[in-house]
Amino acid sequence: MNNTTTKMSRRHFIATTGTIAGTALLNPISELKADTKNSTALPGKKVRIALIGTGIRGTSMWGSDLTKNYADYLEFVGLCDNNEGRLETGKRIIGTDCPTYTDFEKMMAETKPDVLIVTTIDSTHHHFIIRGMELGADIITEKPMTIDEKKIQAILDAEKRTGKTCRVTFNYRYSPHRAKIWELLRAGEIGDITSVDFHWYLDTSHGADYFRRWHRLVECSGSLWLHKASHHFDLLNWWIDSDPESVYAAGALDFYGKNGSIRAENCRTCKHTKECPFYFDIMRDRTMVDLYVENEKYDGYLRDGCVFKNDVNIFDKMAATIKYANGVQVAYSLTAYSPYEGYRIAFNGTKGRIDAWIEESKPTSDKNYDEIVLFKNFSRREYIHVPFAASGHGGGDKLLKDQIFLPEIGDPFKQCANVRDGALACLVGIAARNSIASKAPVTIADLTSIKPKAVKEYKRIL
Repeated sequence: MNNTTTKMSRRHFIATTGTIAGTALLNPISELKADTKNSTALPGKKVRIALIGTGIRGTSMWGSDLTKNYADYLEFVGLCDNNEGRLETGKRIIGTDCPTYTDFEKMMAETKPDVLIVTTIDSTHHHFIIRGMELGADIITEKPMTIDEKKIQAILDAEKRTGKTCRVTFNYRYSPHRAKIWELLRAGEIGDITSVDFHWYLDTSHGADYFRRWHRLVECSGSLWLHKASHHFDLLNWWIDSDPESVYAAGALDFYGKNGSIRAENCRTCKHTKECPFYFDIMRDRTMVDLYVENEKYDGYLRDGCVFKNDVNIFDKMAATIKYANGVQVAYSLTAYSPYEGYRIAFNGTKGRIDAWIEESKPTSDKNYDEIVLFKNFSRREYIHVPFAASGHGGGDKLLKDQIFLPEIGDPFKQCANVRDGALACLVGIAARNSIASKAPVTIADLTSIKPKAVKEYKRIL
């Protein structure tokens, strides 16, 4: 074997691959058949969808894309938002003629949806998830599921009490590159996992954007420990195939907020636009203008807020040591002011190591694939190339929605995230936040009724 890209038939399912299409074609457990129980769709019946939260996420990822690509399987029966202007703009963007509501209870009573999609600000997710289930709907919610342990427990109790289900849309699980890592780990290519190094970098474009919006307030987003890092913690939980047991963390606000030397209420009213590298001209984006600028008069929300506002109270640098119930140890960090966006991850095992470095902005080459490097003890390294996929989040967005809405798609990669998955991803971030406050490790089992298991619990969602 030489030190080049793997092309051998001996291990064909981990060699250079095409796009994983959400089936078992490249899966070591390929004998599994597609299980239609993982889809909300039923043959011959359209799923009745209501959506709460008509911001950019609701109107695009869970709005116009659904009406464009899944109209044979679903129909919108109601849209709801507390901003009446954005609600009507969102209806136009989504391309539906369904009724609109500023009263959530009224929408649920009149439309009786099969499924409620929740895309409001994070701190309100729990209310709509719980009431949605109580009013007869299954739930699809954006991550994070919620922002503190009490709200998590209330959601767990509501699901048990109502018999309805809550699915969390962790689209990162579905990207072909991350699914390939899952395959390699499940196939035992590096033996038993012993430790993981995981470091995420948000750049001064995307990362900064969290500090100009409502996410900058911990009371709205739970901080980046929840809004952003719950994605990463879910990936770890899924890859490691175990539950997190304890977290010890540190964090600080060192770059944005009070650290700036100039500031204003928002970019459009700022006197420093020519000197500030973070100046954001929202007027150049027609969709942003239609959704947000034209509707500020209803709620006062400024989409182009200053990243140096004094009210910023979330961290922009974070680090945590996470211990898993199966003994795996993780070193994690998140930096929100990096010159480029992406991440580095390495899995250490009893038989080798997996390395991956993903550049999501400012790539250093014109390659059209993501790379995984497999090192096996006493052998040469192998390079595994996963071609770029077309849809967002590394190709995960389309595969996630296909699995939810197309009746023929199963779940061979165990990517379907249920309420327990959503809770555990949040609990790592909540534990990290609590650890910083207490300056001590936090035990996951002390936060809710969930007791961590050495082998991850997999539960299909009907």
